[in-house]
Amino acid sequence: MGLRGSRVLLVEDDCLVALALEDMLADLGCIVAARARNLPEALARAREGGFAIAILDVSLQGKQVFPVAELLSEQNIPFAFASGFGRADLPEVFRNRPVASKPFQIHELSAALMAALARR
Repeated sequence: MGLRGSRVLLVEDDCLVALALEDMLADLGCIVAARARNLPEALARAREGGFAIAILDVSLQGKQVFPVAELLSEQNIPFAFASGFGRADLPEVFRNRPVASKPFQIHELSAALMAALARR
C-alpha cells in the first residue's frame, strides 16, 4: 500500500506552506483533490468527499481544526495533522493520530500519511 494515486484533502491556511505541501504531495504521487484555507471551507470539503486521506493544519486562522478531524473520524477517512507544536496541542482523543511537524520534510510527511492509511 503506497501513496501513489491517493486523493488528498489539503487543509492549510498559509499559502506558502500549502504550495510547498502541494509540491511534496505531487512528489509522493498524490493528487490534491480538494483544498481548504479556513474551518468553514474545511468542513464543507470534508462533507463533499472525493478524497481518500487528509492532511489537517491544527490551527486555521486562529480556529482549531478538530471539528474536521471529528467529521473525518466519523466517516472513517484517514488523516494526519500538520503542526509546529507536535502532539502537545492535540486533544487526548487525537493524540494517537499521525503528526507531520512543521517545517515539513518530505519523508516525515510521507510517514505521517502512510501511518494514517495504515490505521484503516
